[in-house]
Amino acid sequence: MNSNLVPPTPATSRGNGTSRFVADRAGDPDVPLPEDLIDQVRGDLARRGGPPTPARVAQALRARGSLLGDHAVLAIAEQLGRELTGAGVLTPLLADPAVTDVLVHGPGRAFVDRGRGLEPVDMRLPDEAAVRRLATRLAALAGRRLDDAHPYVDARLPTGERLHAVLQPISRHGTAISVRIPARRSFGLAELVAAGTMPTDLAGLLADVVAASLSLLICGGTGSGKTTLLAALLALVPGDQRLVIVEDSTELMPDHPHVVHLESRPPNAEGVGEITVRTLVRQALRMRPDRLVVGEVRGAEVVDLLAACNTGHEGGCGTVHANGAAQVPARMEALGVAAGLDRQAVHSQLAAAIEVVVAMRRGADGSRLVDSVSVLTMDSTALVRCLPAVTCPGDGRTLLGPGADILDDLLSERLPGRAPRP
Repeated sequence: MNSNLVPPTPATSRGNGTSRFVADRAGDPDVPLPEDLIDQVRGDLARRGGPPTPARVAQALRARGSLLGDHAVLAIAEQLGRELTGAGVLTPLLADPAVTDVLVHGPGRAFVDRGRGLEPVDMRLPDEAAVRRLATRLAALAGRRLDDAHPYVDARLPTGERLHAVLQPISRHGTAISVRIPARRSFGLAELVAAGTMPTDLAGLLADVVAASLSLLICGGTGSGKTTLLAALLALVPGDQRLVIVEDSTELMPDHPHVVHLESRPPNAEGVGEITVRTLVRQALRMRPDRLVVGEVRGAEVVDLLAACNTGHEGGCGTVHANGAAQVPARMEALGVAAGLDRQAVHSQLAAAIEVVVAMRRGADGSRLVDSVSVLTMDSTALVRCLPAVTCPGDGRTLLGPGADILDDLLSERLPGRAPRP
């Protein structure tokens, strides 16, 4: 142990009036360290500069008349080190392989999602100032500015997590931090079947959709499993085909030998340097993609994606936020009209470009489930509608819908050797 660490000797008072932590209890791992003492050491080290090594922490404690044991000194050094270089108290949560989302709303209020919906966790942040420091430090790690002049940030951390933070008073009840953790590995369809995401026969149907190079969209709410399913389906694409994936923030990591990732870039603090998803979709079309993938269709890039799927780029796919398959045409219409297309043009392009819609949902227990597989058809008013081909009630069964024959015909046309549905 470093010779500069202060041994746990009995506490005596000093003339400076600083209250002292009893040394014989300071080495007990079950005794919490006083936050005011940690704040004082934090301030001393910040003024002096340099990393919070155990020796420097011990020196700061001696200067304040606090004699702590080795365990306490190392604990303070570790805590301050996490604060300066990483995610602080969030580090254990971000390291948990089961956690997909970490949400902080002011001091003492934190939630995680481990695949069963949000659940509260015990997290020690003493006050609003500590939450704000954490948020601004995370933003700095992402190379972004977060302060009173720029009170919110949306960025990707160097380790891949997606960060969003809003400072008080914009967030009225305290600084709000949201961290979305990308999948640490890709899951195959067999694993999703084993997890109860879909029945075996539906997994076979989706594998046929990929093999037939049908263009598809996966819809659902936040955290419903859209990206996980899309990555599993992309892993089924033949290895001699080139995937070009465009995302706002990299999340798709399919197990495939030929993947090109393109990631958008927000403007810097001066408001310049932005590269949009739409720009990247246009660039991707010049990169000889066998499959063009847009991680999330959320803006003007919908125009270029639909155009690409209508001009020989088969098998294009992506995800879109929508409550269900029936809402996808309206969602795509809203995005297309906002990008400058008229309503009729959006529906005409959509009908010709996208062939299959897979809807995801969260179960009552928080599990991620495939809700339905639908085909797109145009009705008598020249508007696109979703026609369910297969629905999943959630009990392991699959029920055929009115679009089942249309989907079967599409698959039989693209896969001549495929046995028709009985």
